[in-house]
Parts: sequence; structure tokens; C-alpha cells
Amino acid sequence: MNEHDWLVERFETDRPRLRAVAYRMLGSLSEADDAVQEAWIRLSRADVDAVENLSGWLTTIVARVSLNMLKSRKSRREDLVDAPEDAAAHRAEVIADPEQEAMLADSVGLALLVVLDTLTPAERLAFVLHDMFAVPYEEIAPIVDRTPAAARQLASRARRRVQQAGAGANAADAGARGAGDDTADAAAQAGRADLVRAFLAASREGEFEALLAVLDPDIVLRTDDSAIRMADAANWNTVPEVHGADAVTRAFLNRTWSPVTALVDGSPGLVWAHDGAPRVVFRFAIDGGRIAAIDVQADLAGIDIVLT
Repeated sequence: MNEHDWLVERFETDRPRLRAVAYRMLGSLSEADDAVQEAWIRLSRADVDAVENLSGWLTTIVARVSLNMLKSRKSRREDLVDAPEDAAAHRAEVIADPEQEAMLADSVGLALLVVLDTLTPAERLAFVLHDMFAVPYEEIAPIVDRTPAAARQLASRARRRVQQAGAGANAADAGARGAGDDTADAAAQAGRADLVRAFLAASREGEFEALLAVLDPDIVLRTDDSAIRMADAANWNTVPEVHGADAVTRAFLNRTWSPVTALVDGSPGLVWAHDGAPRVVFRFAIDGGRIAAIDVQADLAGIDIVLT
């Protein structure tokens, strides 16, 4: 395989995630595809050998391109404030494939897209990258030309507006109602995956309120015997069950852990691996758009794990 073929194959591996980032930023399938295509053009011209984390580099490029498109869109809307027919024509233009657009919107949640559209471009980028894709604030900051602390504030403001609008993670389930079975399942699955990513991001960043917001007030955290023995060896005080959102939040807050997202028996979850081998899985039960239960298991016999 020559270098160009390798680069094409490598890019195609990242394309679904890049498209998801761009769509959540832009809310338009055609514009998301344009942003991803621009990332490919820049990649084909770049010195790939100098890029340490290609996936992260591509995410940054797509985010920057999407941010510029949002700013340009905002300027056009201001220019067209007295010409609603032109604005309507623009909206029709960016929806190139209504059926595919509707399916992708279902997977994100129509209500969430509406709320995201009320945010400033910088707020939208910070919220999407951090809460939906677990990108650290240190990596978001240079994209929005702010400090990490300022990027954190952008995401926090956006998160409050999302929560106040009653959107959040349960928007995917609401958007899925009335759709076909396959589309509804895909939408619900996407909503659960977004919720798991938001949980992981809040835990890593030590954001008490953000972590508390994704948990059901009566959540139960259950840990099996094997995981308890493993936690004891690492000096983590772990008990078989923890009840209540406040207690569970404190159990996960500021943890120096590095799990990765995965499908655990087909459902979105987290996996902690050591030397490339899965050691612990975190299963999530979702109810009403919040995490109602977390099961931590180190006994992995019979569990199907697919890293995502």
C-alpha cells in the first residue's frame, strides 16, 4: 500500500466521527460533508509524519472549519435580517438530502439541534467538543482563541442553556418517536452514547454540576467483587453499592482514570484496559435521559466488548 492509499484508508476510518462532530456543530448534512471534505484537502497537503495524533489533528481541523462556517452563517443572517425569503432559500439550499438529514437529526435529537442553534459559535464548539466528544479544554482553547478556563466557561454557559431548555441527552429519544424501528433504535443508541461521553468528560474535568446533571437522583452504582478487589489494590475505597446522585458524583469526580468508550454487549459503555487488554467494563442504564444505574464489572466472562 502506497502512502496515498494509506492516507485515504486512515481518513475513511475517522470520517464517521468527523462527520458527527461537524453535524453537531452545523446542524446541516451538506455543510458537515463540506467541512469533512475540507479536512481531507488539508490532510492531503499536510506533512503527516509531523502529526503525532492524526485523529486529534483532524478533529481540530473539522472544528475550526465548522467554527468559521458558523461565523459566516451568522454574518449572512444579520445581512439578511430584512430578507426572510433569502434566509429561507439558504436553509433549503443547505438541506441537500432531506431524508438523510432527518435520519441524522433523529440520531442527535431535533430539540438539541434547536437549542444548539441559539448558542454563539464559540459556545457551540466548546459544548459539542467537550460534552459530546470528550475533547479536553486544553485542546479546545486554541480553536476558539481563548484560555482553557475561558473555554470551560463557554461550555458551562452552553450546558446551562441546554439543560434549561429541557434538551440534553433525552432529546435523541424524543426525536426518535414516530420514526421507524431501525431509525428509532439508532437515535436512542446515539443518545445513550452522547450521555456516556458527557459523563466521562465531566468526570475527567472534575465538573461537579455537569456530572450531577447527567445522573438520575436515585442512581445506583454497583461494583462486582472482582472490581472491588482491583480497586482495593489501587487504594480506591469502593463498596458494593452506592446510592444517590450526589454520592455517585463524588465517587467519580476527579478520578485519574482513562477508560475509553465501547459497546458493551451492544450498548454504549466504558472500558478500562491495561496493556491493551480490557480489565473493567462500565455498563450504563438510561432512564428519562439520565443515567439511572452504573454497573462496574471486572468479571468479563461472556461479555462482548467492541471499542469505539
